[in-house]
Amino acid sequence: MEGAPQKLESADIVQIMSYLPHRYPFLLVDRIIEIDRDESCIGIKNVTFNEPQFQGHFPTRPLFPGVLLIEGMAQTAGAICVASKIAESKAPKQVFFMTIDKCKFRKPVEPGDVVEFHMRKLNNRRNMWWYRGEAKVNGVLVAEAEVSAMLVLE
Repeated sequence: MEGAPQKLESADIVQIMSYLPHRYPFLLVDRIIEIDRDESCIGIKNVTFNEPQFQGHFPTRPLFPGVLLIEGMAQTAGAICVASKIAESKAPKQVFFMTIDKCKFRKPVEPGDVVEFHMRKLNNRRNMWWYRGEAKVNGVLVAEAEVSAMLVLE
């Protein structure tokens, strides 16, 4: 579509909620910055002690679950896929997390940390997108994975 935005600088929580069906306590991205169409972006997650997962993971040493880091990556990638389709006037009906590959956890994440989900598109075919993600805290790699998303367009 001519005139569609080619680059969106950032997305706040209200915009993210318009792209994704997730809500508290399972919306794991607070903001997305440095968005370059569906090519790349950085999602931000502010980890706070009052989140429900810390009641059981673990009571004596609260650690943010690694699987939620991967979910945060997938949500970040899914949000920019949806945003890119909306920019083309083709708003999807749904977005689904499809695959996880090459997943590695490097360091623990604790309350008070700010996680950055650095997402870079690897490929896109029809309604499928593949991304490489790196979760970082203060520039240090804490997790990495390749994830894919599928948009339901009709």
